[in-house]
Amino acid sequence: MEVGGGNLSAIGDTQFPRTSDLPCQSPLYWVNQKDRYLRQLMIRDIEAITGRRLVVYFANRFLLGSEIDDADPALIAELLSDLPDGASVDFMIETNGGKTDSTEAIVSILRNRLKDFRVIVANAAKSNGTLICLAASSIVMGPTSELGPIDPHVQGTPCTILALPDMAAMNFPLHHMAILFLKQTQKLAETLLRAGMMKGAAAGEVERVVQALSSRDTYFSHGSTIDVREAQQLGLQVESLSADDQIWQRIWLLYSMYDYDSRRDGMLKIFEGRGRSTSVKGAPATNGQA
Repeated sequence: MEVGGGNLSAIGDTQFPRTSDLPCQSPLYWVNQKDRYLRQLMIRDIEAITGRRLVVYFANRFLLGSEIDDADPALIAELLSDLPDGASVDFMIETNGGKTDSTEAIVSILRNRLKDFRVIVANAAKSNGTLICLAASSIVMGPTSELGPIDPHVQGTPCTILALPDMAAMNFPLHHMAILFLKQTQKLAETLLRAGMMKGAAAGEVERVVQALSSRDTYFSHGSTIDVREAQQLGLQVESLSADDQIWQRIWLLYSMYDYDSRRDGMLKIFEGRGRSTSVKGAPATNGQA
């Protein structure tokens, strides 16, 4: 009988991937933290197959306050602190994006700390999440993966709109700020691509990709879906995994654990690897009371 890609005699033969050792923590503490430990077991299982270290930056995209912010760079640095120099690393990311300055700081840490890293997108790395992906040597994507345009926003309005000449007379400071933010994003994207996955690309190819991702000429909505085929057609270095690939099935199981646990516990973000784990909780609901 075939279950989940393996040959099993019966459903009852299945089990959660685990070690045969008893935990070193006390039973009551382990039970209290069991979801974190189970996720870390799955991380080790994936590492055993790929031969690469795996770290996760997961943001609960359905909660306000989960965007990339100024606190994230320090937490990313902590997440990477147990990685040996020269390690080949997979960086799994889930985010709607956030502040460009904070994103630039995260990218700087990743590039300075890691000699070689891939980004894994199980579900969605949108906006500045896509910008982080551009810093990698390649992007691992599957049937559910999506990237998105990287055009920045100011006060909820796309900079591509605020930068239009007509906006100058209406609000010049906001107009000029939008132009600078757009230039910042485009310059960063171009720098990352030229140094990474599009190194040695033909003249004009990098500019074409940056223009497609950062303008409204190709993608008319900031929430547009760039799936694995679209990402490949753009010219990005993408490693495509099929739904029945054993690595992809484990990646999706790990993603599902983060998605469920963060929603249930009201966590905004989780930064996790085999030896590091930090979570950020959202503010408790007030039920309309001050």
